Amino acid sequence: MLETLFEKLENGWEEMVEIRRYLHQHPEVSFKEVKTSQFIADFYRQLEIDVNPGVGGNGVIARIDGARPGKTIALRADFDALPIHDEKEVPYRSTIDGVMHACGHDGHTATLLVLAKAMNELKAELPGTYVFIHQHAEEYAPGGAKPMVEAGCLDGVDAVFGTHLWATEPLGKIQYRTGPIMAAADRFEITIQGAGGHGAQPHKTKDSIVAASQLVGTLQQIVSRRVNPIEPAVVTIGSFVAENAFNVIADTAKLGGTVRTFSEDTRDFIINEMERIIKGTCLSADCSYTFHYDKGYPAVVNHKEETEHLVKAVEGINGVSAIEECDMQMGGEDFAYYLQKVPGTFFFTGAQPEGVEHPYPHHHPKFDFNEKAMLTAARVLAKAAITYSQ
Repeated sequence: MLETLFEKLENGWEEMVEIRRYLHQHPEVSFKEVKTSQFIADFYRQLEIDVNPGVGGNGVIARIDGARPGKTIALRADFDALPIHDEKEVPYRSTIDGVMHACGHDGHTATLLVLAKAMNELKAELPGTYVFIHQHAEEYAPGGAKPMVEAGCLDGVDAVFGTHLWATEPLGKIQYRTGPIMAAADRFEITIQGAGGHGAQPHKTKDSIVAASQLVGTLQQIVSRRVNPIEPAVVTIGSFVAENAFNVIADTAKLGGTVRTFSEDTRDFIINEMERIIKGTCLSADCSYTFHYDKGYPAVVNHKEETEHLVKAVEGINGVSAIEECDMQMGGEDFAYYLQKVPGTFFFTGAQPEGVEHPYPHHHPKFDFNEKAMLTAARVLAKAAITYSQ
């Protein structure tokens, strides 16, 4: 049966490409994916597959019941785009100024849709039940996974599998990891309130820029000198705003950034250390401050049994040239919420563009991926799901 399914996927690859390119030309950012959600739901309706739109927001769930007994397996794909202007010179370039699929979510969606179509044609031979989770708003916390889980998308599900097309790894490579694979992704904002004045009279001011500059350096010591060196952690200042005339000392400076961790203890420790350092720095500069910290997605932690099952399932699949355990990634993913609810695993599918030695990274205005990777991802998801259900 798997051979027949793989043949159907092979024959459906051009449809995957067509869907992916349509979605790439018509992107929608997180929480505003109304037309994309409608497109997905209509695809399932045309195939007379049971579909439920509006799950947890713009999410869509489809369900296929196999004729043979078995477990219930969920497969997930996200479909939101990013507020980035597409700079690629390709026929399928985004038609929406300032919005593009710069992370491969269009490919994830196309992969899952055509996989569902192929499995539906073989449902008389399939064991178990398959839930196809099309998730909105992965790119922006609080994200779409949590409300979809709360709305019941995993009710009755025994295991969940998901993949991310990874354009920086060679086509055919599958990367997995047992335990933590992607970090908790948080964001923060710090405002330093001083007292502005003339640049020639600094003694009559409370310089917010000097205080904020000192803070940037001191915050880096949390990871380098306070966190255990064997515990992965990142504190990054990504924004420093203190606009003013050249001869005026700014009374306000704003910092923004992100924290990445795998351990909840380390996460809470860093938050406390940041508060302590901000307070001390502002006290010495005679400034006041506000500190807003938003916990984003938790760490993605793969389950041992399901990860081992995936590795075994990948062996022998046409198009897979390498299987390797990867390092932990400091990027975030709200697939974490699914894994907190049911067992499962999340893996990377190599999608490096053909003939490109140094591909543009994810979230770059010229990002693209090798569309042949969608077929590889579909094969791996299909075999992992079906063999687990038996």
